[in-house]
Amino acid sequence: MLDDTLKGQLQTYLGMLRQPIQLIASLDGSDNATEMRTLLQEIASLSDKVTLDETGDDVRKPSFVIAREGETHGVRFAAIPLGHEFTSLVLALLWTGGHPPKVEQDVLDQIRALERDLNFEVYMSLSCHNCPDVVQATTLMTVFNPRIQTTVIDGALFQDEVNDRNIMAVPATFMNGEMFASGRMLVEEILAKVDTGVIAKEAEKLNAKAPYDVLVVGGGPAGAAAAIYAARKGIRTGIVAERFGGQVNDTLAIENFISVKETDGPKLVMALEEHVKSYDVDIMPLQRAAGLAEPEKADNKHAGLIEVKLESGATLRSKSVILATGARWRNLNVPGEEAYKNKGVAYCPHCDGPLFKGKHVAVVGGGNSGVEAAIDLAGVVGHVTLLQFDTELKADAVLQRKLRTLENVTILTSAQTTEVTGDGTRVNGLTYTDRVTGESKHIALEGVFIQIGLVPNSDWLKGTLNLSKYGEIEINSHNATSLPGVFAAGDVTTVPYKQIIIAMGEGANAALGAFDYLIRQ
Repeated sequence: MLDDTLKGQLQTYLGMLRQPIQLIASLDGSDNATEMRTLLQEIASLSDKVTLDETGDDVRKPSFVIAREGETHGVRFAAIPLGHEFTSLVLALLWTGGHPPKVEQDVLDQIRALERDLNFEVYMSLSCHNCPDVVQATTLMTVFNPRIQTTVIDGALFQDEVNDRNIMAVPATFMNGEMFASGRMLVEEILAKVDTGVIAKEAEKLNAKAPYDVLVVGGGPAGAAAAIYAARKGIRTGIVAERFGGQVNDTLAIENFISVKETDGPKLVMALEEHVKSYDVDIMPLQRAAGLAEPEKADNKHAGLIEVKLESGATLRSKSVILATGARWRNLNVPGEEAYKNKGVAYCPHCDGPLFKGKHVAVVGGGNSGVEAAIDLAGVVGHVTLLQFDTELKADAVLQRKLRTLENVTILTSAQTTEVTGDGTRVNGLTYTDRVTGESKHIALEGVFIQIGLVPNSDWLKGTLNLSKYGEIEINSHNATSLPGVFAAGDVTTVPYKQIIIAMGEGANAALGAFDYLIRQ
């Protein structure tokens, strides 16, 4: 199952094992079990520290556990973890075999200190680029705490479970039999949910931090570029973000990033984070900004400092601030959308597409993201109906040409989506108005993927500085906002073109603007 290149890479990784491990397989007579056996045999053949035991009798077949020699506790894969999950497989093998993970010691200490029995079931798809974060987080917790169990389940392999649990978006995480979370999560986020005291502890640490010269709010391309340019000036720089990479984490193919012919969002985010970490930047992840206060005028220890208040209750202070909070997917705001989110209404076609294999779905939106989504889905689902509000598609010509070659795609223009319908449990259709005839029509389908643009993440700034009628932060040529010492960059601003490469340039410009501001004070 593994080509020579993958075998060579895996053999190198397995050479890092510090103690023997075993693969305990629970198999049946299915073709999937045959594939799994072949994969496990290949893994075992690459290291004398790995053995295969086919006597497992788990209720989920086929599946296998990665455990230390002589033990049965470990992460279980009810999946053939290739594709995006191959890295998760490799890490599970390494961690179980004693190779240390690249995480902070306090995170490992927190995992070990949990005194609860936790049983995680993580439903994923092999094409989902957000799923590995959850898989690897729960795997780490299982390896380092014997009271924690994790089963990783490929939704395409166990379709009956997916249907019974009404799972229509991945990653979907259950804990102790109950729905725990839907969507991408890092280990720190999971720990914050199961260990509530960690939020208060982290807030105390942040409150105690010394003021910054430049504090960047947001970890996407604009925020990363701003942090790098600021740090290179030799000034105290911090970056606080809900998740590093922002919306780029959810971007599939990137083919217009100059000098890089082709990449994808997760790879670019990894490179951005690595670049930022190569400088003396204080990175504060998993923090969401809640408010911004003008510089203190009073003659006290905080005089002249801008305050950024966080949802955790912490307050950070800085001589200058760069806002780079980006944007989020725009909602349709029609009846049924909110009620059926993750029950047929989805926003990531690449992640959730495999759950709709052979089914009829709709894509709402005729720009680049909508047409790209329709093209991706057409290779998986039975039929795609693309609805565009305008009289013609707005996507690049090359994408439109590709879309029109696909036989299982129907394109509807001048179509205004008015309602997402369902049976109370999941989506069963979509209603739209033909804007030419005024007639209301209904399409029977099982999924709706919404791709209609972006909304700036600026709600928390209303009444603090000048925003456009669209909620974008107004900036000048130096990326300065209406508030002295506060700059902004990227998709949250009035810059007209929302592109990764433009956001990076704007981040650099904002950092240079902030530095110029500081030296003139």
